[in-house]
Amino acid sequence: MTKSDALETRVDGLFAEWNKPDSPGAALAIIKDGVIAYKCGYGMANLEYDIPITPSTIFDIASVSKQFAGFAIATLFHGGELSLDDDIRKYLPDLPGFGNTITIRHLVHHTSGLRDWVQSMVIAGIQMDDVISFKHILKMVRHQKELNFQPGEEYLYSNTGYNLLVEIVETITGSSFREWTDAHIFKPLGMTNTHFHDDHEMIVKNRAYSYEPVESGGFKNAVNNLTALGSSSLYTTVEDLVKWIVNFDDKRVGGHTAIGQMHQQGILNNGEQIPYAFGQSIGEYKGLRTVDHSGSWRGFRSHLVRFPDQKFGVVILSNLASFPPQNLARQIADIYLADQLTSEAESKAESVEPDTAEDSIEPLTAEQLAEFVGDYYSEELDTTYAIIVREGQLVAQHRRNDDIPLTYTGDGFVGAEWFFPQVHFMRDDNGKITGFRLTGGRVRNLRFDRRGVKRERKNHD
Repeated sequence: MTKSDALETRVDGLFAEWNKPDSPGAALAIIKDGVIAYKCGYGMANLEYDIPITPSTIFDIASVSKQFAGFAIATLFHGGELSLDDDIRKYLPDLPGFGNTITIRHLVHHTSGLRDWVQSMVIAGIQMDDVISFKHILKMVRHQKELNFQPGEEYLYSNTGYNLLVEIVETITGSSFREWTDAHIFKPLGMTNTHFHDDHEMIVKNRAYSYEPVESGGFKNAVNNLTALGSSSLYTTVEDLVKWIVNFDDKRVGGHTAIGQMHQQGILNNGEQIPYAFGQSIGEYKGLRTVDHSGSWRGFRSHLVRFPDQKFGVVILSNLASFPPQNLARQIADIYLADQLTSEAESKAESVEPDTAEDSIEPLTAEQLAEFVGDYYSEELDTTYAIIVREGQLVAQHRRNDDIPLTYTGDGFVGAEWFFPQVHFMRDDNGKITGFRLTGGRVRNLRFDRRGVKRERKNHD
């Protein structure tokens, strides 16, 4: 057995759990010095028709798509067609003003303060297997009332920002984003099995279907009707992504300027540099510099990592929600770059025992709970929750979401993650409850007003 064969056997062993005729799986490509060192498919692309995954199988790569939107912006910037410090309303004048200037640079680095559409839609009752189109997302952002924070103050991942980048590209170029990327990226690089999926009803030959594990065993379909251009919805193969990775070294498309711009990390208002660049995260793994990004949507899981100094890369695309592509990519790096990696030092920090002492929280009385009962409406999301009392506890009800029990914390309530993370009720000067705000994850201070109560400016938020 040659050294190459031995390496590939070890890699195959990492995927053995999914390399079965009754399991979804993954496609893999390993790149070394500009060529494919190894490629393989594991498991099934379609369980109903027994179609196996191959390196030519097409996947939705979810958020790994962002680097292509980043590249589009970098290309237009160095072509003199935009400035990164342009106010986005220069190109999208019908967006809300928010009282702060949001720049293209803010969108690129996730520092805009715009709420993430995924969590917002979940709160609004949109199911993830609904048809969620690019138009739906753009309509949602145009109804946003407030920012999570002042632009440039923080880094908080927002898919919404990358959707707006696409709209800016389309405004400047006069082409659809699919047309522009086909003409300026995919065709020049020979990525013949790659496209931005702008029609959820479009037939795509040789694509993998999306699956989730079932607790009792087996799998179920995770229906994917999303067309979130820029933030997601790039359909491609590991073979095509190899061509994209190689371009970072030979710079055939984009040249030194755009490729260099792709690695420029964001800087906050206070001067702090963040790891995120133009749809890529700049980091380190066991002493070696890395550039990577992961993706997750429905049953699709993806990871693309480059070790630029070693001219080494790994692409893993999967159609199973429980699949761990980032962990496997690192294990593959451990195999191929074993003589260059340093051991990760064990943390010498002393463990601190958690403080288990809890202040006694006096439960609310039935009379106090009754104060909160009512219907609460979000103008931003055009959705209503009913707050009721059930068995001595507040419960939030929505016509599409499951009931959400709210636990009293002494200064507010907590509910289900991503639905009702933290709930803070507002009162007027007379102590009457007028609404509440939701905060948690990628949505902060989302306002709901109580139906039948006049909204006063002096609400104590």
